[in-house]
Formats: sequence, C-alpha cells, structure tokens
Amino acid sequence: MNYYKLIKIIFFVVLIFSSQNLKAQNRIEHKIAVLVNEEIITSYDIIQRLKLGAIIKGISLNSINNQILVNNTVDELIHEKLKSQKIKEYEIEISEDEYLQFETNFFDVNNTNKNLIIDLLDKNNIKHEALKDLLIGELSWKKLINGLYYRLTSVSNLEVDEIIKKNPEITNEQAKNLVIQRQLDLQSSKMLRDMMNEATIEYK
Repeated sequence: MNYYKLIKIIFFVVLIFSSQNLKAQNRIEHKIAVLVNEEIITSYDIIQRLKLGAIIKGISLNSINNQILVNNTVDELIHEKLKSQKIKEYEIEISEDEYLQFETNFFDVNNTNKNLIIDLLDKNNIKHEALKDLLIGELSWKKLINGLYYRLTSVSNLEVDEIIKKNPEITNEQAKNLVIQRQLDLQSSKMLRDMMNEATIEYK
C-alpha cells in the first residue's frame, strides 16, 4: 500500500470522527479514497466498515488503534471489491434460504445475538444492509471457491489421523471437512493474491 496515500485516508477518517460540523463531515465522508479497477471506495465506505467491524468484533475505536484499523479496513474493502468483480464474472447468485442459513451460522459462530447487533447498528447510524451485504459477499465468495476447487480437493488418512490426534473430540467426518476447508482456503488466498497482482489500485 502507498503509505503516503494511506496517511491521507487516515487523516480524513480521524477528522470525521472528531468533527462537530455535520456539513464538513458529509463533504469529507464521500471523498473518493481508493479506486480498484475503476470501482470507487469512499471515505464514507471506510467509516461505515470501521464501525461495523468494531461492532461485530466488540472493539472500541480510539486514537491508539485507529491507524491499524483503518489500514486493515482499507485492505478488506479492496479485497471485497476484487472478490465482487470475480463473483459477477461467474454470475454467482445466493438464494434467500442460503443467506438466512449463513446468517444464522454467522451469529452462532460469533456467539452473538442478532437483535443486539441490529440495535448497535441503529445507534451508530449504520444501515442494516451493510451487514447483509458483507455476509452475502462472504457467502458468494465461498460458493465461488467451492464451485471452482472443491472437486480438486483430496483427503488422506494421514491428514485425518493427524487432526484427530490433536483434537480427539472431533469426528472422522469433521476432520475430513477440516482438511478440505484448508485446501479451499489456500486456493482462495492464492486466487485473491493473483487478483491483487493483476489489479489497478489507486489511492487518492
């Protein structure tokens, strides 16, 4: 990342959080921060994701962690833009039932109450669609990776035995699924890395 450009982005975000002037805040919020293959990420997008991420992860935004969180958030949004472009290329679609199941699993895995999260979103002026869009993006990418690479995965007894040895409480089937997921995660990382290398990314 171009760190001189990143410093400018951080400056705008910090100014927005500290500003008492709503008109000035609105002007800064919608400034273009990054272009990813000509698709726009604005300062507003960064702020919304910062707050959403903090709510989901239970993190307090402060002057100490702000720079790191902005950096991570910008990277996440760039990755999501690239993933979205690839998802559109392969015409991946998510049904309502698929989404609802994924949403339920998300709250279960994170041991979080949905109503509590929605209430926090309201209090922080974050649209509910922001969370839904995030989850749909994650599910769509997972569906794409599975479609491209699941048939190429393979599981050996040695891999399964090693996992069960370290985690005696899990079943044989769960161990197989872990092996497969690791392979899919590696393919996902490689694909994203290749997309990053090929992308045109401009920091404004």
